[in-house]
Amino acid sequence: MTEEITPFRIDIAQDRLDDLRDRLARTRWPAPLPGDGWDTGVPTGWLRELTEHWRTGYDWRAAEAQLNAYPQFTTTIDGQRIHFLHVRSPEPDAFPLVLTHGWPGSVVEFLDLIGPLTDPVAHGGDRSDAFHLVIPSLPGFGFSGPTADGGWDTDRIARAWAELMRRLGYHRYGAHGGDIGAAVSPQLGRVAPDRVAGVHVNGGPGLPPLPLAEEELADLSDVERDRVRRIEAFMQEEFGYIAIQSTRPQTLAYGLTDSPVGQLAWLMDKFREWTHPREVLPDQIIDRDRLLTNAMIYWLTGTAGSAAYVGYVQEAAWGAVKPNSGVPTAAIVFAHDVGIRRYAETENTITRWVDVDRGGHFAALEEPELLTADLREFFRDLRR
Repeated sequence: MTEEITPFRIDIAQDRLDDLRDRLARTRWPAPLPGDGWDTGVPTGWLRELTEHWRTGYDWRAAEAQLNAYPQFTTTIDGQRIHFLHVRSPEPDAFPLVLTHGWPGSVVEFLDLIGPLTDPVAHGGDRSDAFHLVIPSLPGFGFSGPTADGGWDTDRIARAWAELMRRLGYHRYGAHGGDIGAAVSPQLGRVAPDRVAGVHVNGGPGLPPLPLAEEELADLSDVERDRVRRIEAFMQEEFGYIAIQSTRPQTLAYGLTDSPVGQLAWLMDKFREWTHPREVLPDQIIDRDRLLTNAMIYWLTGTAGSAAYVGYVQEAAWGAVKPNSGVPTAAIVFAHDVGIRRYAETENTITRWVDVDRGGHFAALEEPELLTADLREFFRDLRR
């Protein structure tokens, strides 16, 4: 075992970019289904336009340079290579914070948060709100992929994050995450409660155990009943991708690893469904080049299969009752999200709960300023 931390720099060979452009030009397109609308999946017309921009207008080298502007490293923890950004604040007494992404995301999610969180003075904030940031790629995702073995549930990931923070010399820190990160971050508080000062998540926790009894449903607020309704709709209309990724990730990986348009469509389906408002095209909510950079991370690393495997093959972790760590926990719940406080409080010490009437699942991409402000406010007292 080694605790060596090695500097890392993204440097994609030009022939791989040329191969991507060639594949995009030779895409074998399916015939549009009747109506060519989102109800049957990603519309052919919309995806063809985005793909043409990917082939002729998108600049990976610019995105690569943007990522390489931040210090990156790799280390091996529990037999798995872990890639991470480690961006220290110019403020010497800044508070350490680990940010964890989810699926279908990557470390790219957090690019707009890095400057405001590490250097608040340069972004109109107060130096006392500065953070040192550690932004790991989940095992099996991007440059932390593929997976060396199985069993990477949220508990094992949280223990890896605790070890990573120890290796970096951080003995007290905060945690934030969305999607998978919203499960890993509270678990980090459970495995290292003496080190985690606070946990902040967007989107949850707090999913109700369905189906709810009529009397329990009647006791909810109008907003909470709407969230229950949307969870029920999700289980009826959208659960298919989870069923595939949690049972046949290897079978899925052949198509996504061989076809860049297949990979793009698989990701864009969720960016459309989970951004807010839903009826607005995802590339009108999130910059289309940022969406493509996120897709490039999956494509260039060939991690469609291992990301699906880690994200959805959680073994006993899914649905298991978890102990309350006692760590102060905050949730910011955007308009698309479905967390309900009373259910979150069964496993978490909720000290801050903010409901927002805008924004979607991808908080750091959709509402970076609002998320930054909430992170600053929550950790203001905990950093002492």
